[in-house]
Amino acid sequence: MSISPLAYVHPDAQLGKDITIEPFASIQGDVVIGDGTWIGSNAVLMDGARIGARCRIFPGAVISAIPQDLKFAGERTTAEVGDGTTVRECVTINRGTADRQKTAVGSNCLLMAYVHLAHDCILGNNIVIANSVNLAGHVTIDDWAILEGNVAVQQFIHIGAHSFIAGASLVRKNVPPFVKAAREPLSYVGVNVVGLRRRGFTDDAITRIEDIYREIFVRSTNVDRAAQSVEQTLPRSPERGQILDFIRNSPKGIMRGLAE
Repeated sequence: MSISPLAYVHPDAQLGKDITIEPFASIQGDVVIGDGTWIGSNAVLMDGARIGARCRIFPGAVISAIPQDLKFAGERTTAEVGDGTTVRECVTINRGTADRQKTAVGSNCLLMAYVHLAHDCILGNNIVIANSVNLAGHVTIDDWAILEGNVAVQQFIHIGAHSFIAGASLVRKNVPPFVKAAREPLSYVGVNVVGLRRRGFTDDAITRIEDIYREIFVRSTNVDRAAQSVEQTLPRSPERGQILDFIRNSPKGIMRGLAE
């Protein structure tokens, strides 16, 4: 363990093995840090921070500040960062409110510089969030999603697994899994074929996904009718089930299709 004498570490903080804390970092009392994690200079871990093993927290990051929510009444909540995740310079992760009790980032994620995660955001594993992305409260992002720089996501949005959102997009509707999203207003621009191949999806699986989204976003202007058509005419598959479940659990709608 290497803790600089110029860092502030509260005696109640729970520190794992082989941790490095650089000068001028600040670690408050209700904080847990896992084995092998590196905390850079001027990073601030406030009460409620829960940092996994082998994480890298770069200078200027602030994790577990209280929510920027006027309804917050001081309830005890957390901001959690999973194993192997990198939090780059000046990232801010606010802790949760009474709604979800936590803000959470999964394992092996990359949050690039100046990303902001508001209260009650829940992120899965292997997610990449590029520079200056802003997530409002209660956003959910599933595994393997990628958000390019300067994306802004409205509160209560759900972004599906393996999706890709182009830089400077405004996300006001849910983004289903496996797709690429761009334009203004945010629209379907194809299946994330490159990303899916990198993650081991077969050509047959990608073709099934393309067939489903051709029905939903290209041939139809009514998502509910398109989902019924997919269920009735296209073969069962794990991908079909995942897509239809996502749509049915999006009562406020999903992003626009090409036909719109």
